[in-house]
Amino acid sequence: MDKSIIDKYEMVIGLEVHAQLQTNSKAYCADGTEFGLSPNVQVSPISLGHPGTLPVMNERSLVYAIKMGIATNCTINKYNAFARKNYFYADLPKGYQITQHTTPICTDGKIKIKVNGEEKYIGITRIHLEEDAGKSIHDIDPFNSLIDLNRAGVPLIEIVSEPDLRSADDAYEYLTYIRKLVRYLDICDGNMEEGSLRCDCNISVRLKGAEKFGTKVEVKNMNSIRNVKRAIEYEMYRQIEMVEKGEWIEMQTRSFNAADGSTFDMRSKEAANDYRYFPEPDLPPVILTDEFIAEAKAEMPALPEELINRFKTEFGLSEYDANVLADEKEIAHYYLQLISFQKNYKSAANWLMVSIKGYLNEKAISISEFPVEAKKISELIDAIDGNKISNTVASQKIFPALIENPTANILDLAKELNVLQESDASAIEELVKQAIAKYPEKVTEYKNGKTSLQGLFVGEVMKLSKGKAEPKIVNQLVNKHLSE
Repeated sequence: MDKSIIDKYEMVIGLEVHAQLQTNSKAYCADGTEFGLSPNVQVSPISLGHPGTLPVMNERSLVYAIKMGIATNCTINKYNAFARKNYFYADLPKGYQITQHTTPICTDGKIKIKVNGEEKYIGITRIHLEEDAGKSIHDIDPFNSLIDLNRAGVPLIEIVSEPDLRSADDAYEYLTYIRKLVRYLDICDGNMEEGSLRCDCNISVRLKGAEKFGTKVEVKNMNSIRNVKRAIEYEMYRQIEMVEKGEWIEMQTRSFNAADGSTFDMRSKEAANDYRYFPEPDLPPVILTDEFIAEAKAEMPALPEELINRFKTEFGLSEYDANVLADEKEIAHYYLQLISFQKNYKSAANWLMVSIKGYLNEKAISISEFPVEAKKISELIDAIDGNKISNTVASQKIFPALIENPTANILDLAKELNVLQESDASAIEELVKQAIAKYPEKVTEYKNGKTSLQGLFVGEVMKLSKGKAEPKIVNQLVNKHLSE
């Protein structure tokens, strides 16, 4: 499609994100919530909706919802009533879902994202509590759909954005930040592949400058943030092409085909669904106190934006370094632990971002599984700064040895590997004389103005010393002898 045609239009996107809360029990009963168990072992008469059973509110889910509301700058509503949302799916055993309809726990929030260097604020319409449905499985039995009700009744929060997103990149950054928040808060593991974080996209297009929204299409069933972006990009081209041809865009629910990046029609939505909401008769309203909200807030950790600002202002890190370190909560906390022993903040950041993260990626493990304590990495940096070992030797030889023996003394390791840095100027001077004597013609070129050749002699000295000569002394002595 011609770019001039695409540029006539803008997208209007709103996201509905469901985050499964990491509570030990379900939203309204004591059934377990562990992922990956055998089908239908975490159920009870309450989660199965047997007659005469009564729900009981999970207090921890309220705390988690409040934390997310505070993190997204929402108003926390003290009066929380619940409703029955009626619809009939095989994986919804009660035939209705307990949710919040007219009284969401959090409203009127916003978050800041950065897209291609530009900061944007995205409104949060509401965050409400509800329970999950079970899971229908269609790819095991060729003739029947199977039902696993372990997930039925697991607590969720639904985070509904304003239609403030204008591109697939906006949606990608927004969803990435929401996932980062739930992980920082320890309320959801954010794993889209396992379904603990799910996203529905409401997408429409309109001519730039138009005030009226186009006809909305909802896209479901995307199992990664990248696929959310792909689905939006596909819908943009599909809808613009239809508008250009004068075709009518139907309000419908579509699914995403990850194999080819397309969306396809699941069902039409000519009218709004009638869920026949009515107040949940078995669950009284929950009235939150100021003390309860304050206690939930007191549990919150420092959030990414706060850490980024601290890394830049207090520790003098660049915008890039601060963002990389704050990207994952565990990495950020390891860095904070490291600099509690170490004042070379930049070197600490480099070791974490390069050598340590490189090792984690190679082994496909998290920082919690990294065998070397932060204090030991600080000792390694001290040895480099004290000219006991070179940075190259530290990363190529000491670091791998330290992983094999995490409690080893750094200098003992250096002695064992014969890599302690030579700082005896007289010994280094002999090597400098050998290097200069080896290249008499290069000495002449250097004295005729080709000063870049100093690096050749420094490299030769380092080779003769097997990398153990202190570079600073080597440079000084090479410069001295070449200038004679």
